[in-house]
Amino acid sequence: MILHITSKQDWSDAQTRGEYTAPSLATEGFIHFSTNKQALHVANAFYRGRTDLVLLVVDETRLKPELKWEAPAGPPADNISEADLFPHLYGPLNLDAVTSVLDFQPGSDGSWHSLPV
Repeated sequence: MILHITSKQDWSDAQTRGEYTAPSLATEGFIHFSTNKQALHVANAFYRGRTDLVLLVVDETRLKPELKWEAPAGPPADNISEADLFPHLYGPLNLDAVTSVLDFQPGSDGSWHSLPV
């Protein structure tokens, strides 16, 4: 399983469209995903304080577009190593690959300390 953090609104829009796309698909050519080990670091580096998020749990064996494991895109953030490989999806996420959609709320300090999975 791989994970993707997105807003509740973007997930709702995806259900209407029949597939999920992220802004990074247009700007970088892929959608960013994380492993269980990486997701907290990503959440705290890029989404601190956001309360409108869900965590998509995705079965990578069900993905239709190509999934590649690559170094992180962009500048490294705290606790994210350039040597750490991240899953990148090179196309829209087909909704039937999503096995769970979990509410993803930070703690009272605005950061995440555990995953809801």
